[in-house]
Amino acid sequence: MKVTSQLPSREVREKRRRIRSLKDNTSRFGITAAGYGVVFSLALIFVYLFYEVLPILKGAEITPVAQYDMALVTQEEPSAQVLIERYQELGVNFTQQGGIRFFHLDSGEERLHTQVSLAQADTVSSFAAAESLGGLVAYGSASGKVQLLRPDYQLSFPNDQRQITPGIVYPYGEQPIQLDPQGAAIQHLSVQESTRGRPAVFVAGYTEDQRWLLAKVSTRENLFTGRATQQIERSELPHFAVEPRFIRVDKAFRNLYVAEGSRLHYFDISQLRAPKLIQTVDVGEEITALEFLVGSVSLVVGTETGGLSQWFPVRDEQNAYQLEHIRSFKQHPGAITTIRPEYTRKGFLAGDSAGYVGVHYATSSRTLLLKQMAEQPIEKLAVSPVNKAVLTFSGEQVQYASLWNQHPQLSFKALWNRVWYEGRSDPEYIWQSSSGNDEFESKFSLIPLSVGTLKAAFFAMLFAMPLGIMAALYTAYFMTPKLRGVVKPTIEVIEALPTVILGFLAGLWLAPFMEHNLPAVFALLIGLPLLMVLMSFLWSCLPRSLKRLVPAGWEAVLLVPALVLFGWAAVASSPWVETWLFDGSMRQWLTNQGITYDQRNALVVGLAMGFAVIPTIYSIAEDAIFNVPKHLTQGSLALGATPWQTMVGVVLPTASPGIFSGIMIGFGRAVGETMIVLMATGNSPIVNFNIFEGMRTLSANIAVELPETAVGSSHFRILFLAALVLFAFTFVLNTIAEVVRQRLRKRYSSL
Repeated sequence: MKVTSQLPSREVREKRRRIRSLKDNTSRFGITAAGYGVVFSLALIFVYLFYEVLPILKGAEITPVAQYDMALVTQEEPSAQVLIERYQELGVNFTQQGGIRFFHLDSGEERLHTQVSLAQADTVSSFAAAESLGGLVAYGSASGKVQLLRPDYQLSFPNDQRQITPGIVYPYGEQPIQLDPQGAAIQHLSVQESTRGRPAVFVAGYTEDQRWLLAKVSTRENLFTGRATQQIERSELPHFAVEPRFIRVDKAFRNLYVAEGSRLHYFDISQLRAPKLIQTVDVGEEITALEFLVGSVSLVVGTETGGLSQWFPVRDEQNAYQLEHIRSFKQHPGAITTIRPEYTRKGFLAGDSAGYVGVHYATSSRTLLLKQMAEQPIEKLAVSPVNKAVLTFSGEQVQYASLWNQHPQLSFKALWNRVWYEGRSDPEYIWQSSSGNDEFESKFSLIPLSVGTLKAAFFAMLFAMPLGIMAALYTAYFMTPKLRGVVKPTIEVIEALPTVILGFLAGLWLAPFMEHNLPAVFALLIGLPLLMVLMSFLWSCLPRSLKRLVPAGWEAVLLVPALVLFGWAAVASSPWVETWLFDGSMRQWLTNQGITYDQRNALVVGLAMGFAVIPTIYSIAEDAIFNVPKHLTQGSLALGATPWQTMVGVVLPTASPGIFSGIMIGFGRAVGETMIVLMATGNSPIVNFNIFEGMRTLSANIAVELPETAVGSSHFRILFLAALVLFAFTFVLNTIAEVVRQRLRKRYSSL
């Protein structure tokens, strides 16, 4: 009998082998390509983030545009102040004799020559300029008068071409103010204009007969007639026999600073009728330049050796202001001759006797550039209102240059170290990126955001990790398959809930509920685990005849009524407990103990975000435990080990790589979570781990501020830096987790 083979023919087998080989190679190529694609995508994300952050690392640049000799700058009529208008087409030079000349920046060609009205009838004896943003200047005369004026630029567009017409306006009238009723010559002068409330200006002067005069000039407009009337309040500094070199008054009309020699005198003039000397500090070197930064809070002091330092008033332990040295900047090669603050930032430019110009920024303690612009001393210096042009006067030589200084606020120290900000008593970590005026000092510390990120993730994992792992252990090892088939999909479905819904519920329902039921919350957090242990102990004490009534693996169902009843009892008794133990308000009791309680806090975030993270940890850990080879558990049980001993000694070590992966993936989810943190916290960037206070995370901060920031600004760049920090943090965390997982897998693979 002929036997027929059931095997395919040789040709068919070869064909099938080729098909299998093609499928294997295709799969290998596809999986490899997908893996490289993921790595390439991550690399592209990193490159893009770094590309947006890269301009932060760039320093300042000054590029000469034009250089010329100007007849308007002479030894007979030296410059007192030079300014640039915002379109960087015209400059204005105020001379010490009262001359005012407007000229083209690119050529030095004179556009308009005029003279202050005071100089036409009197002799100019002094000059002063207020904060650059307002452009107000003052001339003092030999007869004790002061003339207030500012440059004015009228725009017109003939033939669609911008045309700037310069001029001079007198905001407080062309009639000079009589600062000294006795008519003594004003040798030194200071002026400052207030931009808050009704228009007002403060003038301080030192006369030739050694008297110190103070005057506040305000304007009131009649609502019915529209007529403006001028009011002048006068005062004097008593018993202060000092020959000043510089006088400066702040915009709030509260502080007066006088520099003479190496000493700086600090006066409180908030009570105009009773000014008083607060403090005298010795800088240690001859003061050669003194100027306010924008906002007139900080003083920049320049010395004869090229030193630059920042000073401002700080409250001491008695709540009294004291002038403090805050920081120093890179030393110049020559004595500081002039200091010009920026118009809208806490930066400044300084010129010295060696012809160098330095670009400095106060908050970040950076000297961004130190460049020689001339062979002779820099006598006067101007920076444009948009910080894109620089003008230097050196002898009769004028140099006009472009300036690139886009991101001076950022440095490693400003981002990661404590910084002493204006108005603060000590250096602090603060994130406050914007405010309502140009005088605001941006605070870009990433420490509050990084601490907030770790704080939110820590409390979320504190809630989610034990519940997720213990639930996975019980479900995979002890629970009956039928009950597991219901519980496991139910928990995994929770992961599909949108986090915005969870955040919405946490912010609008859970946070107020917890605030009004704090005793119940603590009772549930402490009592529920203890109740489960107690129920387990009582179950172990029951006779076997009763235990047989409940099928093996269904014991957990018995806990549900007890847990629900305990939860109801805790919430129902919460008001009584609060009245009995905490005088009616546990929140107020915590406050009295020195513990700040905010309604939206880390506890709310921990519960809400933990609820969102539990399914991730549970699902991965449960699969890892359930897939432990059966021969390992059966062999352990056959050798006499109890189910609990088998779980601890065999199941857990074998499944530990998977459990650890679930924990790290859940932690990564908590670190990057946005909507829950955004809606369930106060979103305040504070640096502490108080569970009853909120936080602001890196991801939530990016979501809130990125849509509102100007593209290309320092704020925009630092938000991308925050994204890069978050990306690097999760990348390093996941890399460490993978290394640990591989080692655990290798260690327990022999079981």
